[in-house]
Amino acid sequence: MKSVPFPARRLAVASIAAACVLASTAAVAADAWPSRPIRVVVPYAPGNTGDITLRFVQLQLEKQFGVRILIDNKSGASGNIGADEVVRATPDGYTFLLGATNNFVTNQYLFKGMRFDPTKDLVPVSLLSNGPSVLVVNGSPEIRTLSDLTAEAKKNPGKLNFGSPGNGTPPHLAAELYSQLANVQLTHVPYRGSPPAVQALMAGEIQLYVTALSSVAGHVASGRLRAIAVADGERLAMLPSVPTTAEQGLPGLVTGNWWGLAAPVGTDPQIIDKFSRALREVLKDPAIRKQYTDIGVTPIGSTPAEFAARIKQEAQAWKAVIDKANIQPE
Repeated sequence: MKSVPFPARRLAVASIAAACVLASTAAVAADAWPSRPIRVVVPYAPGNTGDITLRFVQLQLEKQFGVRILIDNKSGASGNIGADEVVRATPDGYTFLLGATNNFVTNQYLFKGMRFDPTKDLVPVSLLSNGPSVLVVNGSPEIRTLSDLTAEAKKNPGKLNFGSPGNGTPPHLAAELYSQLANVQLTHVPYRGSPPAVQALMAGEIQLYVTALSSVAGHVASGRLRAIAVADGERLAMLPSVPTTAEQGLPGLVTGNWWGLAAPVGTDPQIIDKFSRALREVLKDPAIRKQYTDIGVTPIGSTPAEFAARIKQEAQAWKAVIDKANIQPE
């Protein structure tokens, strides 16, 4: 057996010792985390569903960590501006992103010249919440079920309009998915935000809007708008009489706008795991879960691996929808 020269052996021992020191230092750093306030960037204006549901858990997380959770709203470019800021932040465990579905899975196919790849430049922490989409029509007596809507659309190809807050937004893509699965032809009418689209639906300018219940709850409760289907596996507690899409023959029409936490790539995996476990624990609280369901949102909580798998699966699925609908990047 060939012997290793003494200098080489000494170098190998030194290298192993250095690696052990680095590993020990990283473990100590993770154990000490957090030692100062944590900033969570929400890449939209205050008052959105993600912003609200994060505030539901903010106090509990602060109690667990012993530091403040600072919510920093950075809106613009469908969330790309705030997300880009997080991607470029120092990966020290003190800057996180609370992004929506589009930030993680669809914007990359809808915007030219994006400066980052969400699947490579962000590390998933945990899903926070999901707002299942609800298919909403105006008070027209002709459309009371999903089957009614499909039949009406097939009788009048291209004459039924659906609204959205803008090209490529989750409500736009959700309606395109319905169109493809039901094999009907609809006409897209984009608006500048959700409120104008809701007003257009009530005025009869459009016949369909696919959105989170929180956007239309008051109008549905008053009867001015009618929810005909919930695009999820279960009915919503706030709409117990409204059947799901699966119950009405379209099991593939499962869509919504979920929100999840992520960190810049390079963030210590132990910190990622620590934040994920804390969030999952907080989301078990019955009082917090009720706050979520009271606004038509489902609390989730997931491991980093589960969140990463969902991002990968949905990115592939939505890319297929975007390509088939020929939605061009902005």
